[in-house]
Amino acid sequence: MSARAKRSRSSASARKRTSARTGRRVQQPIEYSLLLTATLCLLAFGVVMVFSASSTTSLLGDSGDGAYYLKRTLLFGVIGLLIMRVLSVRGVRIVRPLTGALLFVSLAGLLAVMLPGVGTEVNGARRWIDVGFFQVQPSEFAKVALVLYGAHLLATRPNLTRSIPDMGPFLAAVAVVCLLVALEPDLGTAMVACFGSAALLLTAGARVRDLALIGAALAAFVVLAILIEPYRMERLTGFLNPSHDPAGAGFQATQAKIALGSGGILGVGLGESVQKAFYLPEAHTDMIAAVVGEELGFLGILMLVGLYGLFAYAGLRTAQRARDRYTKLLAAGLTTLVCIQAVINLFAVMGLAPLTGVPLPFVSYGNSSMLTMLAAVGLLLNIARAPAGRLRVVEGGAGRTSGRATTSRKSGTVATNRHRSRRHSGARRARAGGRRRAAR
Repeated sequence: MSARAKRSRSSASARKRTSARTGRRVQQPIEYSLLLTATLCLLAFGVVMVFSASSTTSLLGDSGDGAYYLKRTLLFGVIGLLIMRVLSVRGVRIVRPLTGALLFVSLAGLLAVMLPGVGTEVNGARRWIDVGFFQVQPSEFAKVALVLYGAHLLATRPNLTRSIPDMGPFLAAVAVVCLLVALEPDLGTAMVACFGSAALLLTAGARVRDLALIGAALAAFVVLAILIEPYRMERLTGFLNPSHDPAGAGFQATQAKIALGSGGILGVGLGESVQKAFYLPEAHTDMIAAVVGEELGFLGILMLVGLYGLFAYAGLRTAQRARDRYTKLLAAGLTTLVCIQAVINLFAVMGLAPLTGVPLPFVSYGNSSMLTMLAAVGLLLNIARAPAGRLRVVEGGAGRTSGRATTSRKSGTVATNRHRSRRHSGARRARAGGRRRAAR
């Protein structure tokens, strides 16, 4: 353990002791408050919009319960908040020793989902494992496990970023995870995992030229993956020219544009969407932003973008002020996972990118996505709790402590200077007394 990490840990322990003695709650850093506020606002916003987007279809569908998706969202939201709370207190200390095990379990899940008797196929994709009341999506957990593994590997072996061959161990793990995810098929989640890995490499000090070469190779792979899969070609042509086949490949993109156009600036009103009633496919999951645009208008979309922007700012500030290399890398990777997923989803809904099936974090309905995103926020909050250089313990004169802790470097510097001045003044008085005795 580095000397800086030891000082940070001792500072955190001293802060806890001080708060216990004074009986006052220690104020958390601003990044912590911003992350928590943005997450809770997005979560509350998502609960309302999931109910609004799904009530009609679920009432007229097989379940016959207009609040079916609302109840499940609330249930897994509460479970996710409990996980977030636990990880916000001791997350890094719990998760880091389990990094290898989490990656292994994620890879096992990605392999198991392809087995005929294990994986559940929905809309032509085999991405879920049915465990009763809960469908597990291994790809959601795999992308977080990949960031955990990358942060640990790049923190313990800084020389991995010197060149592309040196990045081999990490790039091999990224390639295996992304290939298994793309075979489900789920190219959107694979792209999110690649962007998160790129953020780790960039934060760890990799050269932009090397990342550009890796990105070019990845772009070639994406083009090849699109060409060999007819449904991906249909999505691409539907993105480039939705009006060419408005009832087929361009149907979802066309309906999303109709929803956004109908909303205007202020929207048609909460719960008043027409497109969600069997016109807009997957209205409560992938296309929930279109329902937001129709019911709450441009201002609703702007509010969403503002909350994600606030989350990105707080997350990157947390990475910048992290106490060591591992937490810095982990905060950057997790923030990128959340924000790039939001960008891909919003771009697809607004017709700025092809449809990928990536849910909107904290807002779309999705049990696995909800749990993994809230777990990621818990780790971010844990990192934000103890930034580097936040606490200093001030000791008083000889043989006793002042019993105070200060939260600024300036206070520690002033106290240290006072201690030095008293010591030097004592030495000067002693020398002056010796000279007077010698004069006598």
